[in-house]
Amino acid sequence: MATIQVSASSFPRDRTSAASKTRESHISVPKLPCAGNLIHELNRRNRLQTINSAEMKPLISTNMKNEEANGNWKAVEELYAIMEAVADRSEMHKNIGVQRDNWNRLLLNSVNGMTVTAATMAGLASLTGGGAPLLALKLSSTLLYTAATGILMVMNKIQPSQLAEEQRNAARLFKNLHQQLKTVIKVGRPSLNDVKAAMEKVLALDKAYPLPLLGTMLEKFPETVEPAVWWPREQQRSQQEETVGGGMEINNGWSEKLEEEMREVVGVLKRKDAAEYVRLSKLVLKVNKILAICGPFLTGVAAVGSVLGGSWAVAVGVVGGALATVVNTVEHGGQVGMVFEMYRSTAGLFQLMEETIESTLEEKDVGERENGELFEMKVALQLGRSLPGLQNLAATHSPSSPREFASKLF
Repeated sequence: MATIQVSASSFPRDRTSAASKTRESHISVPKLPCAGNLIHELNRRNRLQTINSAEMKPLISTNMKNEEANGNWKAVEELYAIMEAVADRSEMHKNIGVQRDNWNRLLLNSVNGMTVTAATMAGLASLTGGGAPLLALKLSSTLLYTAATGILMVMNKIQPSQLAEEQRNAARLFKNLHQQLKTVIKVGRPSLNDVKAAMEKVLALDKAYPLPLLGTMLEKFPETVEPAVWWPREQQRSQQEETVGGGMEINNGWSEKLEEEMREVVGVLKRKDAAEYVRLSKLVLKVNKILAICGPFLTGVAAVGSVLGGSWAVAVGVVGGALATVVNTVEHGGQVGMVFEMYRSTAGLFQLMEETIESTLEEKDVGERENGELFEMKVALQLGRSLPGLQNLAATHSPSSPREFASKLF
C-alpha cells in the first residue's frame, strides 16, 4: 500500500499550538497491477493455462517420437510374424520336395520293373506249347503293360522330377526371404512399407510355386515358354522432371559412369543370358514332349502285341517293352522335367536382375537409391564376377559382335 505523508508544517501557524509534535496522516491506496499480470490473473481464475511456442516444441517432438517408435515396433512385430510364416513355408516346401523326388524314383523303378517283367512274359509265352500256361503268360503280360501305360501317363502329366525342382527352388527362395527380413529388422529401420513389401513377396512366391497338385499345379507343357517369375511385379515409378546424368558428381556412391555400366550389364543379360536360357528351355521342352508321348505309346503297342499270337506279335511285345524301358529311363531317370524347370528358373533370375537394375536407375532421386558401390558389388556377386570383371564387361561390350555371357555361374 502506498503511504502519503502530510507534514504539519504545510498548515497555517495559527493551528500550530503543538508545533513540536508533527502529525502524520497515513492514507492507504490499493496498488493497481500491470496489464500482463492482470491477464495472467484472469486466466488463472478462469482455469485457463497458456503455453508458449517454446514450451510446445518439446511436447510435439516427444509425441512424434512416440508415434514413430510405436509404428516401428508395430512393423517389427508384423515382420516377425511374417518371418515365422516364411520359415514354416520353407520347411514345408523342403519336405514336399523330398517327397516328390521319392515319387520320381519309386514310380520309375516300379514302371521299369513292370515293363521288363511284361516283356519277359511275352517272350516266354512264345516258348510255351499252349493251354493254360500260355493264356496266363499273355494275360499277365498284357495287364502289366496296361498298368505301366496308365502310370506313365500320370507321371508324364505331373512330371515328378520337375515338381521336386519347383519345391527345391521355393524352399531356397523362402529361406532367402527369411534372411532378408532378418537383415531389415537388425540393420534397417522397419516401417509399414517393409511389411507390405514382405507380404507381396510371400504371396508372389506362393503363386509361383504352389503346393497342391490339383487345380493350381503349374503347366508342365506350356504353349509358350517364359522365365519363371517369383517376385511381385512393381509398377513403373513415376518419372521426375530432374535428371541425374550429365556430369553428375558422385552422390550416394552413384556416378554417371556407374549408371552407364549398369545399363550395359542389363543389355548383355537381355541379349545373351536370358535369351540363351529361354532357348534351352524350349529345346528341353520339345525333347520332353517327345519322350512323354513315346513312353506310353510303346507300352501300349507292346500290350497289344502280347495279346496277339504269332512271331511278329511276340517280337512287337518284347521289343516295345524294351524300348519303353529305355525311353522312361531317359525321361524320368535323366529328370528332363527338372532340367526344363532349372533353365526356366535361371532365365527368371536374369529377368529379376534386369528389373531390379532398371527400377533402381529409374529412381531419379539418388539419395533414395541403394548405395551405388554396394549395389555394384551385389550385381557382381550374383553374376559370379569381380568388380573389375564387371566393369570390363560393360566397357568392352559391342552389341553387334558376339560377347561372352554376363553370368559366370550358369
